[in-house]
Amino acid sequence: MTDSETGAAVTAPGARSGVSVVIATRGRPELLRSAVRAALAQQHDGAVEVIVVFDQTEIDELGDVEVPVGRTVCTIANARTPGLAGGRNTGVAAARHELIAFCDDDDEWMPTRLARQLAAWGDDPSAVVLATGIRIRTAESEIDRVPPQRADFDDFLRSRITEIHPSSFLLRREDLVGRDDVAGRVGPVDEQLPAAYGEDYDLLLRAARVGHVRSVPEPLVLVRWNRASFFSEKWEGIAAGLTYLLRKHPEFARDPRGSARVEGQIAFAHAALGERPEARAWARRAIRHDRRQLRAWAAMLIALRLLPAGALVRAVNRRGRGL
Repeated sequence: MTDSETGAAVTAPGARSGVSVVIATRGRPELLRSAVRAALAQQHDGAVEVIVVFDQTEIDELGDVEVPVGRTVCTIANARTPGLAGGRNTGVAAARHELIAFCDDDDEWMPTRLARQLAAWGDDPSAVVLATGIRIRTAESEIDRVPPQRADFDDFLRSRITEIHPSSFLLRREDLVGRDDVAGRVGPVDEQLPAAYGEDYDLLLRAARVGHVRSVPEPLVLVRWNRASFFSEKWEGIAAGLTYLLRKHPEFARDPRGSARVEGQIAFAHAALGERPEARAWARRAIRHDRRQLRAWAAMLIALRLLPAGALVRAVNRRGRGL
């Protein structure tokens, strides 16, 4: 296989490739320990280092976590922009191995996650990102979500494909940070994104510009979906972050349904904030692109005070989905 950009030969990482696991955290010590232990317990033949980046909080050395042979744990402070994006980039900069895996501090990997991904990469060496399915645990149930085996740039314009979760990402470190003064094909996590909202989606879009995403169609990551209710700053971050993404990726203009999906989310966020003119404007824009965009119609109803935003969000979250 060859790289479509450079024509150079592309080889997949091997089954013994070293993996650096980056976990950015802030104030969830028990869940963090579960995430770290699951990463250390991977049935992977190569070395695994877990880099825990503490963002705006005191470093916890995790001295009570047993570290098996062939595994290491490193705890450091976020040295970049406060927030998830800066935390992840801090971890990537400190990584020693050729592969980078992300995990949220409240998620947990199944033991075969890395082994199954590396086997899939061997079958598809030109893939830029490897992912897996997820198991969403809500207060009421567990729900499996399985992504398509392959997703390209146009697929991500049409849909975020939320089954492809950042806690399942596996990438080459070189694609993120480059080598020998040459920038990486994908580049680092975007620290300019307001509230770091959508940083994973932005990373997927940039990765899919230079290749494709290959997923193992099995739920190999446990995602805990016990979300607190949204507060005003969160909605502000959603509105600002998604508006930024639309501007950053002008290709959305070629996919009306994809544009309407993001515009509907922006409309809903403005409606939840009580910003009725902005909500109506974004909802009308979304409906012009796709009259079936339900988020836009919901935003209209919320702006008219005919539907409460909180109740709708809670109902959707109970099904392991977000808006």
